[in-house]
Amino acid sequence: MNDRAVELLGQYEIEVRRTRKGRGAILCETDKGCLIFKEYSGNQDRIELQEKLLEQVAHTGLVQAESVIPNKEGSLLVKDNDGVSYVLKTWRDARECNIHDKEECAEAVRLLARLHESMVLPKDTENLPAVFQVDKEYEKHNRELKRVRKFLRQKGQKTGFEINLLHHFDFFLDQAVAITEEWKEYCRADQGRAATEEDMIAFCHGDYQYHNILRDGGGWFLVNFEKCLRDNPIRDLYLLLRKLLEKSNWSVDLGAELLEVYEKERQISAQSWIDLYYRFAYPEKFWKIVNFYYNSGKAWIPGRNQEKLDRVVNQEEEKQKFLTEVFRNVERLGRR
Repeated sequence: MNDRAVELLGQYEIEVRRTRKGRGAILCETDKGCLIFKEYSGNQDRIELQEKLLEQVAHTGLVQAESVIPNKEGSLLVKDNDGVSYVLKTWRDARECNIHDKEECAEAVRLLARLHESMVLPKDTENLPAVFQVDKEYEKHNRELKRVRKFLRQKGQKTGFEINLLHHFDFFLDQAVAITEEWKEYCRADQGRAATEEDMIAFCHGDYQYHNILRDGGGWFLVNFEKCLRDNPIRDLYLLLRKLLEKSNWSVDLGAELLEVYEKERQISAQSWIDLYYRFAYPEKFWKIVNFYYNSGKAWIPGRNQEKLDRVVNQEEEKQKFLTEVFRNVERLGRR
């Protein structure tokens, strides 16, 4: 971010006392507290949706979260001479959630459940976005996987990573296709349920991970709602738990405990429980590794690619054990 961007701060009703760079943005000490000024890649409809959701979160008062600050003319976005958009938001110069601290992880899940109670809008709200379709996303991922497998098979001289990746490709691709077909069948069978009859429409944060869960003397503060979308809120729970479980080798006890923490604040419906299962079951981490490999320069392949692939392969047995114990175990499900 350059000095020309800093000049745009003059369009706001604030007194800027000091600025410094941080997190790919400009942190501002002002007469209205700590603010953050950053580029915004979304359109006007998206920032307006974000503001509506953040206003609703603030109104319920269940969690503390960022807010978008309009300029002197009431606009949520300002643009520089090149047409680049910027947004100004409240901020806290605080530390991130410690994912190695079990209690903080539990608190992050507890906050998420409360956030989900807040992130709803009336179904007659103008310009509501379409519902995100997970099965369509999986189908897109599967097409990408098939394209990369074909590329690898036809490639002449292969690196050690590429040989290893191709060796495991069929297993994970078959798994991805099977899960997608099961998910589509469930979605077809579930069409027309009462979800469309609800008075309120649910949204999710879209990027709920430890980087966006801050803590200081004033408590917890949630940030970076730019990826908020109309999807089952279970999406956020899946994203957070998947990252935590990967780091704990898919601990059944940890996963079950964190799910219980969430449900003490907000019950997970049977429909959402099935949704959560399919999100966990899909080999998303493998797809991410493949996607990163294929869309990066292949002249030099980082060693971390191999490390990540090895971790996914080595953790597969523990992941399936987690899915069996938490989602397929009739005795455990009967206690829900």
